[in-house]
Amino acid sequence: MQEPRYINPYTDFGFKKLFGSELNKELLISFLNALLEGEQEIVELRYLSSERLGANQESRRAIFDVYCESTRGEKFIVEMQNVFQQFYKDRSIYYSTFPIQEQANRGRDWDFRLNRVYTIGILNFVFPDDEYSPECLHHTVKLMDVDDGHVFFDKLTFIYLEMPKFRKTEAELRTPLDKWLFVLSNLSRLMERPAALQERVFTRLFEQAEIARFSPEEQKLYYDNYKAYRDIHNAVDTARREGKEEGRAEGEAKGRAEGEAKGRTEEKLALAQKMKARGIPVADIAEMTGLSVAEVEDL
Repeated sequence: MQEPRYINPYTDFGFKKLFGSELNKELLISFLNALLEGEQEIVELRYLSSERLGANQESRRAIFDVYCESTRGEKFIVEMQNVFQQFYKDRSIYYSTFPIQEQANRGRDWDFRLNRVYTIGILNFVFPDDEYSPECLHHTVKLMDVDDGHVFFDKLTFIYLEMPKFRKTEAELRTPLDKWLFVLSNLSRLMERPAALQERVFTRLFEQAEIARFSPEEQKLYYDNYKAYRDIHNAVDTARREGKEEGRAEGEAKGRAEGEAKGRTEEKLALAQKMKARGIPVADIAEMTGLSVAEVEDL
C-alpha cells in the first residue's frame, strides 16, 4: 500500500499545521471567507492564545484548537472534533462565553456593546437521532425569535459542518466552500493536486501538507499524532460495535428499549476503558463519552 503523500487534516498536528500557524494564516482566512459565504470578508487575522482561563481558580479552563481575531474585533473559535461527544453542543456554547466575557471593558464605563463571536465546529461525525437530513451538512445557528423566526441577535454565531455527509466529487465542486470541504475530506488520500483546485491558496496548502517537506522532527510528531488519532478511532469503532452487539443480545431477553440502553452504556464504558489504557486524561475521557469523572476513574 502506497504511503500517503499529504497529512491528515483531522489529526491535531495536521489541523494546526494548516490552520493554526502564522505562516499559513492565509489558509485560515480563505477557509473562513468561504464558510461565511459573503456575509463579510476577512482581510486580516491575528492569532490569540488558545488557552482561556475561567474567572477564578475553581472555574474550568478552555483550550481551543484555533482562536483568532479580525481587524474589526470579531472573534473566531475554530474546532476540529474527531469523536462524537454527547454534550458537544453544550461544549461549543460554553466555549463561546470566553470571548464574550473578555470584551467587558474593565476599569472604565462600558455600555455592553459586543463584537461578533463565531464558534465553528468541523465535525468528523453526524449529529445523532437524524436531527438533520442526510444532505444537510452545513448549519449556521443564531439566536432566533421562535414566534416569527427572525434573528434576534446576530452577533453570536455557531457554524457546524457534519463532514461525513460531504460526498461531492471533484467534478461537482462549484463554490469555494465546496473546494475546502473536498480538501478536508480527501487530502490524506490524494496523491496529486486535483485540477479543480488551482487557486493560489491551494498551491500553498498542498505545499504545506506534503509530508516529505517536513523536517525529521515534524515527521515524527505527525506520525506519532496520527497513530494516536487512529488508535482512538479504532477504540471508538470497536466499542460501538461491541456495545451494539451486547445491546441486541440483551434486547432479545429483556426488550429492545432496555437492551439498547444497556448497549449504549456498555459502549461508553468499553470506549472509556480503552482510552484510559492509552493514557488519555480522565477529564477528556469523561467529556468525550458523557460519563462522570468518577465512573471513568473506577474503570
